[in-house]
Amino acid sequence: MRVVQVLRRTVVALLATLALTGTGIAYSQTHSLLGGITISRALGLDTPRSTGGGTNILLIGLDSRKDQDGNDLPENILDKLHAGDSSSGGYNTNTLILVHIGADDRVVAFSIPRDDYVAVSGITGFDHIKIKEAYGLTKAQTERELQDEGVSDPAELERRGREAGREATLRAVHSLTGQPIDYFAEVNLAGFYDLAESLDGIEVCLNHPVYDEYSGADFPAGRQTLDAAQALAFVRQRHGLENGDLDRTHRQQAFLLSIAHKLQQEGVFGNLDEFRDLMAVARKDVVLSQGWGEPQFRRMAALAGGDVEFRTLPVVRYAVIEGQDVNIIDPAAIRAEIATAIGAPGAAAGTTAPAPTEPESVIAVVNASETYGLASRTADILTRQGYTVDEIRDPLDGEPTDTAIGYGPGAAADAESLAASLGIDTLPQPDDTVAAGHIRVVLGDGFQILTAADTSEPPTDAGETGPETAALPIPDAGGPVASGGIPCVN
Repeated sequence: MRVVQVLRRTVVALLATLALTGTGIAYSQTHSLLGGITISRALGLDTPRSTGGGTNILLIGLDSRKDQDGNDLPENILDKLHAGDSSSGGYNTNTLILVHIGADDRVVAFSIPRDDYVAVSGITGFDHIKIKEAYGLTKAQTERELQDEGVSDPAELERRGREAGREATLRAVHSLTGQPIDYFAEVNLAGFYDLAESLDGIEVCLNHPVYDEYSGADFPAGRQTLDAAQALAFVRQRHGLENGDLDRTHRQQAFLLSIAHKLQQEGVFGNLDEFRDLMAVARKDVVLSQGWGEPQFRRMAALAGGDVEFRTLPVVRYAVIEGQDVNIIDPAAIRAEIATAIGAPGAAAGTTAPAPTEPESVIAVVNASETYGLASRTADILTRQGYTVDEIRDPLDGEPTDTAIGYGPGAAADAESLAASLGIDTLPQPDDTVAAGHIRVVLGDGFQILTAADTSEPPTDAGETGPETAALPIPDAGGPVASGGIPCVN
């Protein structure tokens, strides 16, 4: 369902929008049709942007049973979606896809598994969460704070809460991937069914027959055409699949490619009347970041008509923490894989990971927490990663006690890599108390080491159970899923 959103709306409503510009319909016409779509300012104009001619676009699939004003969706819509009532789902971003369009219009899209366990700051009571939770937890906290300030208008609370949720999601994705985000598009569940129906069947291909009573998936192996209800079951299924959510992610990718293929084959991208019908739904359910214009639309048209490669970001292992299934990840490895896939400077072509630049900065690790030995353990990990640690200590008078990274002149790049390696989502900041070529890492209360670089036993003090973890399967993100027809998936 989470895919459907991205898939149906982002590919149909959004991609169709963009592709229309590149396939014969005047931009002035498509631009006028975008009137009424919600524009978000969550992506600040002063945030980092891509260089070298590339563009990064984040597609956000929001699992919400409410409209843009916070009103419950009609029961008949929820019944069709088999989505439960309006209290189900919350505001989780169950689909996150970072799309990179290179200067040569080559497209690589990275699916971020929704259960990736990432460090966060600024969310009361949490230092690590599943990345899908950044939106909803931040939205709820922001609305509570606004109510304490006297804001009572439900529409204003919803609007400002969602903007805060988008900002948190953008920070989490940037911190995880190391990539700037130039634009984003957000979609929710509303309107999916109608949009799926409008396609009058989508062809997919399965490697094996599947049956799942939870999602309603009941399909034979091979190529087949799905109606709207079947399509929903296809992208929702995770039970009974060898790799669970990771296989569901591959379903999402394949479905997106199948939609783009169908729309191209049927000439929808060049039909203004059909586009108007799609946009009538999109106005209610799509949010775009500010700044979308003709150049962006033309670049995004590459998604519909060009070569597209979908990748799933790697997961080190599964774990159970405080009763929740989570994905333990290695942010440094994730950044390296993305850099290689997009051909970023320094990436080694033809390898699964780039040869990273040797860190040159000198690190001071400060333990501002109550956890004995945290700084020493962290320093050991950083040393194995090639960093030079010259100081392990407690905080000095006047130094911060919250988890943070400060750096001196010439150490900005190393500071960003360090933040990713340790899973610290707070952006490193220049600090005039830190010498040139030096970095100060402050580890506050709640900081946990949860990266693949930590070769010690899995943590148990955070609620992770050894037996449950040992029984979990080995994650398999699988190989890239590429355009060029109807891809077969599990």
